[in-house]
Amino acid sequence: MSTPKTIRPPVQIGVLSFAHYHANFWSEVFAARGVLAGVWDTDAARGREAALRFGTDFFDSIEALLSRCTGVAICSETVMHPELVERAADRGLAILCEKPLGIDLPSCDRIAQAVRAAGVPFMQSFPKRLDPVTAYLRATVQSGELGRITLVRIRHGHYYGLEPDFATRWYTDPARSGGGALLDEGVHGADMLAWLFGMPCGVSAMVSSAALGLDVEDLGIAAFRYASGMLAELTASFCFAAADTSIELYGTEGTVLVSGVDLASRDITADAYVRIFRRNQSERSWQTVPLVPRFKTGGFHQQNAVVFADCLERGDLPPTGVDDGRRASAMIAAAYQAARTGHYQDIAP
Repeated sequence: MSTPKTIRPPVQIGVLSFAHYHANFWSEVFAARGVLAGVWDTDAARGREAALRFGTDFFDSIEALLSRCTGVAICSETVMHPELVERAADRGLAILCEKPLGIDLPSCDRIAQAVRAAGVPFMQSFPKRLDPVTAYLRATVQSGELGRITLVRIRHGHYYGLEPDFATRWYTDPARSGGGALLDEGVHGADMLAWLFGMPCGVSAMVSSAALGLDVEDLGIAAFRYASGMLAELTASFCFAAADTSIELYGTEGTVLVSGVDLASRDITADAYVRIFRRNQSERSWQTVPLVPRFKTGGFHQQNAVVFADCLERGDLPPTGVDDGRRASAMIAAAYQAARTGHYQDIAP
């Protein structure tokens, strides 16, 4: 007798809040696939406008929307993540959550507890994981081609801090965002470090709000130490007018440089996005790897929605989970503590 197939309900995804602009990219995907169940937002005017643009319904009641969904995509202010995750998890819904996971580690732990207790699929929004360039970097690291990697440098940021209305945006309010550039932008780099090399054992850090004078830092620098002796420098800013190389891997047998993978370098860098040098090559020159970052080809942030919807339709687990979100947040939390105290901070494995 053949095993009966599991019948899954049709995928229907509700978007919870348009506070974060990435909700627009995600809704674009969900609407095109016919799986957008509706929109809920604490700002009714914002929610109604978004629902109209994407051809769906706006719900004043979050419970009314959740009752129609098999999954949700959370793009609220970061401080609201725990409450919205809990409400979705209580109904057994799959969850896609914008980064960072929470405003602090207690918030992250609250989210993790809700997800584990309900046993629901959870996807942390880390779009750099879904870029072919990142897959190349991971394969290169794992192959040992670069020899012993001694230094990694990741710079990730944008230039929106230079716009006149930037100070009015919710993520410059630490009570709603949890932090500034080091959390909002640096969490991408932290996740990449954890994915490529595992968790570091400690960190030293500095932050500055001198450029914009906000209540959150517009610049943060964290130096992570690994048990192997490798050092990893993470720099994040809201004020990069322009930039180029943003990922650097230095090994005893070679070096890889990557450009075009953040907003500061996306429009200004035109080619040779990935370059590698190998000590054993015949000529001392960069070799270009024929890869183009998704930031250049388009659909970078949309990939979160594509993969999330694919996972729901197939019954697969998402590629990034709540533990990934917490690890990256733990690295940034330790960096903030190091910056506050001026002392090296240990990071629990």
